[in-house]
Amino acid sequence: VQLQACGGGLVQAGGSLRLSCAASGRTLSGYVMGWFRRAPGKEREFVAAIDWSGGSTLFADSVKDRFTISRDNAKNTVRLQMSSLKPEDTAVYYCAATDRIMPGLFRKRGSMYEYWGQGTQVTVSS
Repeated sequence: VQLQACGGGLVQAGGSLRLSCAASGRTLSGYVMGWFRRAPGKEREFVAAIDWSGGSTLFADSVKDRFTISRDNAKNTVRLQMSSLKPEDTAVYYCAATDRIMPGLFRKRGSMYEYWGQGTQVTVSS
């Protein structure tokens, strides 16, 4: 599975952005999809995940109520809608995919994902 993330950019605090992750090489319908981010000088951290059907989502506490994740299996895409952005959301955002069956909370672990996109930069100015 090849993943391509896009949609990043520069936005003012309080603004919104929508990231998209497009897959090729295989249908995403059987995959758990996740978004992670890495801020300068920090470790990679979990942002959000969605199960294969879109019926179950998981968010980091830091983005809960501000971000939503959705998927369109017919279009082989996953989106991360980010609202009320804060300067601390500044990071490179990565989408990831896995077909491993795991307990829900394990989706927060980057090590559980086998496929990664190249990342898209999100910069939030204060």
